[in-house]
Amino acid sequence: MNVADAMTSSADVVTVDLPGTRSDVLEYLQEKSFSSVPVVNPTDDGAEYRGLVSRDALIEQPDEDQLVMLMEDVPTTTAETPLPEVARTMVEDGARRVPVVDGEFEGIVTVTDIVHAIATGDQETDDTVGSYASEDLNTTYEGAPLAVAERELYYANVPYTVVLDDDGEMSGVLTEVDIIEVARIVEGEESTGDNFPDQDSEWSWEGIKAVGSRYLPTRDIEIPNGPITEFMSDDVVTVSASTSVQDAAQQLISNDIEQIPMVTGEQLVGIVRDVDLLEALYE
Repeated sequence: MNVADAMTSSADVVTVDLPGTRSDVLEYLQEKSFSSVPVVNPTDDGAEYRGLVSRDALIEQPDEDQLVMLMEDVPTTTAETPLPEVARTMVEDGARRVPVVDGEFEGIVTVTDIVHAIATGDQETDDTVGSYASEDLNTTYEGAPLAVAERELYYANVPYTVVLDDDGEMSGVLTEVDIIEVARIVEGEESTGDNFPDQDSEWSWEGIKAVGSRYLPTRDIEIPNGPITEFMSDDVVTVSASTSVQDAAQQLISNDIEQIPMVTGEQLVGIVRDVDLLEALYE
């Protein structure tokens, strides 16, 4: 199976044109829950691919507004490339979306596209998820404010956190997509005011407002200040170590999620990310 069999063609890909601003990208990320958006330069000969703007770029450069300064140089591929080869590229380079370029922008192939191919059996594998799950878990307490949770995601450099209740049991999952979806664009404001906990809050710490602006820039974004329980997913899908890679892929696609907690009985023992399943195609 080649990239051409799994990719989304350029006609169906959401792109932003140069010149543009960070607000253009943020609106797409909120609407479509994408991790990045391709940037193109329209020409008489077609769309010239210029780069990607990702959620991470918006997070790490909060004061930069112009897309040309936010674009990242990421790997590209061609339509004829075998799918296991681009899967390896995604895992090794940490690239969730790989543009398909041959002279001009032809489309994009994503981690989800490959997981879908696994789920349908078009890209076969007989492995089980236990071989690819990570035992290193990112967790947080369900009573923490959303602003604290997004700091934890930022510092852990992961797109999710497993939420724990008062007994230390899993009560939900919160992702960076959940945070993006409820973030509000604040035009022309230099501060988000009380979007972080008050200084008297037991959840605040020295300098939280200073460091907090790096994830979702305070001059552009306001994050709600409710507890994680208001924004997390509490209907959690799980797998066991013996679950097949194909079954796990089907769960990811049907539930529109990027990771699934792995349990033994009711005990949380690991996490299976969508990108982990790609390793089953080439190892």
